[in-house]
Amino acid sequence: MKLLSRKKSADSQSRSSRGELAAQLAAPVRTFLATEAGSSGLLLLAVAFALIWANSPWSESYFSLWHTEASVAVGDAELAMDLGHWVNDGLMALFFFVIGLEVRYELSVGSLNDRRRIMIPGLAGIGGMVVPVLFYLLIAPGSEAAGGWGIVIGTDTAFLLGALAVVGPRFVTQLRIFLLAITVIDDIVAVTVIGVVYSGAIQVPELIAALVLGAVLSSLSRFDVWRAVPYVLIVLVMWYLTLNAGLHASIAGMLGGLLIPAREPSREGVEQATRLFRAFRQSPRADVGKTARKGLQKAVSVNERLQMYLHPWSSYVVVPVFALANAGVDLRDGVLTDALGSALTWAVVVGLVGGKLLGIWGGARFGTRFGLGELPGGVGQGHVLGGAALSGIGFTVSLLIAGLAFEDEPELLARATVGVLLAAVIATLTGWLVFRLSTVFGGRTDADLPRYLDRLVDPETDHILGPADAPLTLVEYGDFECPFCARATGVTKELRNRFGDRFRYVFRHLPLPDVHPHAELAARAAVAADAQGRFWDMHDLLYRHQDEMEYEDTVVYAIDLGLDMEKFLRDLDSDWAAERVRRDARSAEASGVQGAPTFFIGNRRHTGPYDAETLARELEQLEFEGSGATPTEP
Repeated sequence: MKLLSRKKSADSQSRSSRGELAAQLAAPVRTFLATEAGSSGLLLLAVAFALIWANSPWSESYFSLWHTEASVAVGDAELAMDLGHWVNDGLMALFFFVIGLEVRYELSVGSLNDRRRIMIPGLAGIGGMVVPVLFYLLIAPGSEAAGGWGIVIGTDTAFLLGALAVVGPRFVTQLRIFLLAITVIDDIVAVTVIGVVYSGAIQVPELIAALVLGAVLSSLSRFDVWRAVPYVLIVLVMWYLTLNAGLHASIAGMLGGLLIPAREPSREGVEQATRLFRAFRQSPRADVGKTARKGLQKAVSVNERLQMYLHPWSSYVVVPVFALANAGVDLRDGVLTDALGSALTWAVVVGLVGGKLLGIWGGARFGTRFGLGELPGGVGQGHVLGGAALSGIGFTVSLLIAGLAFEDEPELLARATVGVLLAAVIATLTGWLVFRLSTVFGGRTDADLPRYLDRLVDPETDHILGPADAPLTLVEYGDFECPFCARATGVTKELRNRFGDRFRYVFRHLPLPDVHPHAELAARAAVAADAQGRFWDMHDLLYRHQDEMEYEDTVVYAIDLGLDMEKFLRDLDSDWAAERVRRDARSAEASGVQGAPTFFIGNRRHTGPYDAETLARELEQLEFEGSGATPTEP
């Protein structure tokens, strides 16, 4: 015991726990979503500016700008294109490269790595492409416009998430992830269509060379190549070869991203990075800092690091510049009137708005109806219908395919572009209307979505204090490093004294590592103690010592409790303990929990003050109603 105390004192200058490093190395979904949604505002400005410029007295300068030739030469090798093609074939390759990275990550370790979780988004995504194409071809059959059917297959992720943030329900994290999974499938199919349908004559030697480089790219990780530079250089050469092969460069971007593997940070890698970081804290020298930086980089996959660096450039630069180059349509001299009277324009609008709505909702409904999968917790049919309506915002991919399909037919391109822009407006309004109607007919308010526990209390797996079959239940989602959660422990003790054996208290983990860097480690320590039947003892110790939650501290608490130390340390670092904590966190997110502490009276989320008197009144009301712990949701 004294030896451990001396060790803690010696390490007091290097307070950097595994929890802190986990917070630094994590790539939370909400950061990605915030970037996507935030970029939609800049995208709207680019669209507005392009339309104003293209319809101003200076419109000639707008169109001449994108036809300006620009070239890059190295020795005798030269690549020359006008600025419009540099944007569509160059910058958009970066856009699809980032998408490819995201898709590979989701398939490897993200929301699409489980068959049950991918089945419903997969069916919805397929329906959201097939039905729009059928609608398009029904309205524009057998004409020159029929070749533009690919315009209606894509969804613009940035616009979709931006619109969802404005017109969607308040608690939409699970809905966002569900829609993101659908757009992933859209993007893969869209790029395939671009490569197969809208590319020119294929040059076989260049294509073979690009495929060989792809094989080299996928094998780099097997040789423990952890630096990003070799991957980027190979993708750049693949892009050049693909362009010369006659394929659209987006193929190289998407394929390059898909071939760069993603993985969860290994425990060994994180521990090594921890040791190196502590060494730098103790000896802040340049050479030690360089080694520590390498250790941190190696702990995270190249895929995630490239996403972190490139995603802001893709969202805040590439997409707005693409919109500026492609959204400018001169609507004067009867062009707008001609577009509104064209079957092509309305084929695009109906395909994107009506086709996406019916296709995505129908695909999801089919899958759930026949038991092929289930919707994420907290996502109802009304949410799916509203999200499907917003998926009619095709914008980026739709404009790109329109430019390829009607490159030599400016009149058709103008009509298709008007259709894409009009569909974006109608889809947003339709999504808003569907969400409002869902609120009215579902008997809910935006502030109350969802309001029930995603996962009912399970005596076999939950941490329960009190009789397992008690009629009154209070569930808390808590964070061991949160001071408000610590104060709430006194409230639960009052309630136990007041209700006795009629009351059970359930604790679920919700560590918030962004603000409480030790919370995840503390949660795993409590789970490890639970494996030896001492969860509540560890629970109380952690809350009493919120300023002492380093790894060594948890060991001290385990010794004080007389736990089997070999088993405790093994369980503390185990994957099952981490998964146990993540399971509770996922349940919290799906149940509409926004922070800690959050309480549920029975199965229903409590809002407002959580003092003992208020919670007691709600528990008494629950008892009076005779609904027990599992009220049915209307």
